[in-house]
Amino acid sequence: MAANGPVDDHSGRVLAGPTNPMVTPLLTDLYQFSMAYAYWKAGKHNERAVFDLYFRKNPFGGEYTVFAGLEECIRFIANFKLKKDEISFIRESLPGSSEDGFYDYLRRLDCSDVEVYAIPEGTVVFPKVPLLRVEGPIAVVQLLETPLLNLINYASLVATNAARHRFVAGKSKMLLEFGLRRAQGPDGGIGASKYCYMGGFDATSNVAAGKLFGIPLRGTHSHAFVSSFMSPDEIIEKTLRSSDGSSSCEDFVSLVQTWLNKIQRANSSHGSFGETNQSELAAFTSYALAFPNNFLALVDTYDVIRSGVPNFCAVALALYDMGYKAVGIRLDSGDLAYLSSEARKFFCMMEREFGVLDFGKMSITASNDLNEETLDALNKQGHEVDAFGIGTYLVTCYAQAALGCVFKLVEINNQPRIKLSEDVTKVSIPCKKRCYRLYGRGGYPLVDIMTGENEPSPKVEEQILCRHPFNESKRAYVVPQRVEELMKCYWPGSADKAREELPPLKDIRERCIRQLEQMRPDHMRRLNPTPYKVSVSGKLYDFIHFLWLNEAPVGVLQ
Repeated sequence: MAANGPVDDHSGRVLAGPTNPMVTPLLTDLYQFSMAYAYWKAGKHNERAVFDLYFRKNPFGGEYTVFAGLEECIRFIANFKLKKDEISFIRESLPGSSEDGFYDYLRRLDCSDVEVYAIPEGTVVFPKVPLLRVEGPIAVVQLLETPLLNLINYASLVATNAARHRFVAGKSKMLLEFGLRRAQGPDGGIGASKYCYMGGFDATSNVAAGKLFGIPLRGTHSHAFVSSFMSPDEIIEKTLRSSDGSSSCEDFVSLVQTWLNKIQRANSSHGSFGETNQSELAAFTSYALAFPNNFLALVDTYDVIRSGVPNFCAVALALYDMGYKAVGIRLDSGDLAYLSSEARKFFCMMEREFGVLDFGKMSITASNDLNEETLDALNKQGHEVDAFGIGTYLVTCYAQAALGCVFKLVEINNQPRIKLSEDVTKVSIPCKKRCYRLYGRGGYPLVDIMTGENEPSPKVEEQILCRHPFNESKRAYVVPQRVEELMKCYWPGSADKAREELPPLKDIRERCIRQLEQMRPDHMRRLNPTPYKVSVSGKLYDFIHFLWLNEAPVGVLQ
C-alpha cells in the first residue's frame, strides 16, 4: 500500500512509499504552498535552511517520550514528487499565484537536495532535543513540515502510551492491543497497532496490521458467538481426532458433558455451583472443535464463577483427554481482581482433583476498558491476570490528545535564527546542533547535551559543563562514562554520505524495550517522576543569549 513507487536513495537501495497512500505532498497545510510560492517569487526558494523538529513537554504527566514515526517520514521524503493533477489542484487553490514558472518548479521538485538527520526510532527522548534535523532548499523543506509533524506526533504519543502501560503491567504480563474498533479511523487503527507493538505490546487483534508489519495476532470469540448457541444439540459434527492423529472421539460433546458431571461432583464438597448454562457449554464445545490447539473462551456472558469457568474446565479437560492443551479464559466485565483470583483457585482445584499437570497455570486474560490507572489499581488489589487486552484508552491516547511537536527554522544560509517568546518554553535553540547522551557510572543516562555543530564532542571521563538553555543558575559538571551521539543521517539526498538503514519493526521494538530498561527508575515512575536533564554546552549557552539579546527589540520608557 504505497503512495508512490519505490525510489532509489542514490546508494542502490530502494525505499517503498508510505504505508498509507493518503500520505502525499498534498497532505499539508495550504499556507505551506503559499509560502513556497512567496519564497519562489522572492527568489529565496533555493536558500539553504535548517529546521529542527522537537517537542516541548513530555506527555501524560511523565518525564520521557518514545520517538516513533521515523521510517514513515523517510519513506515519504524518498518518494516526494508532485503529480500533474496535484499541481493543477494547487494552481486552483492559490488564485493569486498564476505564474507558470512556479508550477514548472513544482513539477521538478523532489528531495534530492534534502538531508535528514534523526535520532533512531524507538529511542527514549526528551523535550527540546531535535528528533529530526531537516536541511535543504527552504521551499521544499517548508513543504515537508506538516506531513512530518503528522507522521511523528501521533506515532510518538501512542508508542509512549504503550510503554507506560507496559511499565505499569510489568515485564511478565502479556499485553494485547484490541483498539481497532475504537480507533480514530482506519489509519488511527493501523498506526496504533504498529506503534503499540513498538512501545512494548506483544500482539494485536488487527489483522491488517499483522499483515503489513508482521505483528503477532491474538483474539478469541465474542459474546455474540456464545449467545448464538441454544443447546449442545445444535452441534452436528461431534468428532475430534487426537492431537497425534492416532485416535478419534466420535462424540466430543458427550465427553465434555462427562467431564462437567465430574467437575460438579468434585466441587460438591467445596460448595456446588449448580447447573451451568448449557448454551454457553455448547458454544465452548463448538469453538474447541474448531480450534482444539487454541481454545481460549470468553467466560463472562452469563456468570463467570457459576457457569463460565466450570464450562471452560469441562471442555479443557475433554481436550486434555485427546492430547490438547487449552490456552485459557478471557474476562471482559466485573471485578477483574476478584474474578481472576477465583478462577485461578478453581483451576488449581481441578489440577489437584484430576491430576492434570499445570492446569492451575491456565492463562487468564482480562479486557474491558482497561487503562494505565486500572492496571495500577489491579496491581494494588492483587490479581491473577496473565494478559491484558487494552483498546480505547490506549489507541485514542485518551489521557492526552497530542504530543505537540513543532518544526522551527534554526539556520538559513549558515546564519543562525532564533524564535523568541514571552513564554521561555517556546524560545527555540538556534543553529545546526549535535546532540549527545552522557551516561554515568551506574550505566544510566545522566543528561542530554546539545552543542554547536563544530564544537568538539564530549569525551569519556573528561569533565564537561552542562547548562540549562535558559536558566543561568542551573548548571553542572559531568564526567561521562559513556558518550552516545544521538543524531544519525537517514536521508543524505544527493550528498555523498552514508545513510543509516531503516531496521525492521521487531528490531525497533527491541531497541525501545532496551532503552526503557536502562532509564533510571525515578525518571520512569508514574507519580512525581524526576525530570530528566536536557542541557547545552557552555559555548552554545553563551551564543543563545547573545542572539536573544541581539534579536529582541529594546523597549522605550516614556
